[in-house]
Amino acid sequence: MYKLIAIDVDDTLLRDDLTVSEGTKKAMEAAIAKGVTVTLATGRMFASAQKIAKQIELNVPIITYQGALVKTLLDGQVLYERNVPTDAAAELYDYCLKHGLHLQVYVNDVLYGTEDNDKIKAYSALSKIPYRIQEDYSALITQPLNKLLIIDQPERLDQIALELQPLIGDRVHMTKSKAHYLEFMHKEGTKGHALQFMAEHLGCSMDETIAIGDAWNDREMIQAAGLGVAMANSVDSLKELADYVTLSNNEDGVRHVIEKFVLPEN
Repeated sequence: MYKLIAIDVDDTLLRDDLTVSEGTKKAMEAAIAKGVTVTLATGRMFASAQKIAKQIELNVPIITYQGALVKTLLDGQVLYERNVPTDAAAELYDYCLKHGLHLQVYVNDVLYGTEDNDKIKAYSALSKIPYRIQEDYSALITQPLNKLLIIDQPERLDQIALELQPLIGDRVHMTKSKAHYLEFMHKEGTKGHALQFMAEHLGCSMDETIAIGDAWNDREMIQAAGLGVAMANSVDSLKELADYVTLSNNEDGVRHVIEKFVLPEN
């Protein structure tokens, strides 16, 4: 019944120790052997997601930057891309300068920060991706940007999102992948848009898709999929939207979904 499974990475596919269980790997392999396309759908940049995909030996296009970039693993072919409008990126940069906020930008799959602080160091360690320091973003902002990201305390980010909505909300999609990450993409740079593109690319209907995630940035794809699944460790608001709630990321929740809905016992 299902032909495409899109799986979020952090706190979904990955356990808290940032590994994928052998049981989950085998379930994914069995689904692939059955003709199902299994892909990643992550907020991570392509270079970071690529490492995870290789770890589980995927060889398909993967959804990265919250859905702003779909790219093939083998030859790096861009299949779908949506960049943040330059004027909105410039306004966001000015806002962050004015309020002393940590803003990260991504240019040609390279992570940039304006200062070498604890925020970017922690992000780099988590994603296992190096970064570069560029004190003035003026030149970078005019280049194609898949995503911009502010790191701060969750409560402050909630207030920032409210303030930015009337300023740039008409031109960008704002979401959170983690409580302390506020991310900005093109309006069509969501996991939901990317999942729809992937389904069309593979020639299957949305009813034949499964999306699995844990955070608010997974909302669009979970609503768009034929079967939208939230992890047990998901935010409550996502569980309320999901068609099914599986086990947690530390309990092989992804494996459970695949075995229940894709590999039922004969």
